[in-house]
Amino acid sequence: MAHSEQNQTSDRNRVNKTDILRDFQVSFFAMSRLVTFPWTFLEKDLESNKSSDLISDILKQTCLHSLCRKFPPSVRYRKLFLSEIIRREAAGCDPLDELYDALAEVVGAEDTTECYKNYLLPSGDAVSLLENVALISEGTTGLVTWEAALYLAEWALDHQQAFTGRTVLELGSGVGLTGITICRSCSPNRYIFSDCHHKVLQKLRDNVQLNGLTEQTSPTVAVEEMDWTTVTEEQIEQIGADTVIAADVVYDPDVVESLVKLLSKILRCSSLDVPPEVLICSTIRNQETYSGLKQQLEKAGISHHVITEAVSHVFPYNRGSAIEMIKLYSDLQVNSRTQRHH
Repeated sequence: MAHSEQNQTSDRNRVNKTDILRDFQVSFFAMSRLVTFPWTFLEKDLESNKSSDLISDILKQTCLHSLCRKFPPSVRYRKLFLSEIIRREAAGCDPLDELYDALAEVVGAEDTTECYKNYLLPSGDAVSLLENVALISEGTTGLVTWEAALYLAEWALDHQQAFTGRTVLELGSGVGLTGITICRSCSPNRYIFSDCHHKVLQKLRDNVQLNGLTEQTSPTVAVEEMDWTTVTEEQIEQIGADTVIAADVVYDPDVVESLVKLLSKILRCSSLDVPPEVLICSTIRNQETYSGLKQQLEKAGISHHVITEAVSHVFPYNRGSAIEMIKLYSDLQVNSRTQRHH
């Protein structure tokens, strides 16, 4: 009996350690805030084992991992990460040479305005993105990944059937996290990334290519410039999207009007037998701006339904943010559905 309990404890510790290593890896590659890492577990392990084995394992899953060689987080971030480990190691065990070698490597490296973030998928693959270090640069917020994009990507992973075999149009694709996740995991037939800022479009094209997606791959992908104020119904018909998505595009009252006009065109596109499924995911930073979107949708004859089910936690980000996802219907769709039920 005692031997059996010992084995169970050993198995639990192994599972726990595997989870902790995964947490360190996922957080490191996404460049999460250092305070969110499971440092307490590391400190307790150093205290009880007086061994640097766990630190060595963490290094293998982070700074010494092949993904870090290929698509490294920023120099400054790696420096801070290694310094945090060294601070804890100094109190708990003998110095580990590979830890100081890794720090020496980044101390001598030059920091840049761009860095790679890698978002690990449940399959074990990574979505690797070149992003700007600054949240706002080149006069746009589109050169970094925002929380609503991560949430929408998680929802897509939970609802792959909403994209499988379909033509998907994404509005305001930014650096491409949501779309690349869907292309890699949900088997759409065709995927159209779109944005209007020329610097964002260039970064988006680079990231799509970086992740091995081209017009020749399956799914076929395209990156298109789309100005919401000038796009025509003819262009929308040519795309022929079955599913339309957007994440974090409702941040400025000035863009809401043009977005609603575009959504009206999409939902009322006469050539499509079935109107596309339209999903908008937003981080609510300004309640007035977000309420303004809903009011304008209502005026345009567009109803919405708030999607409330929880999503699987795949990517690290601030879960305390107010994120809402809505599904849109033209009132014509709502009326026809009501008639069918009667």
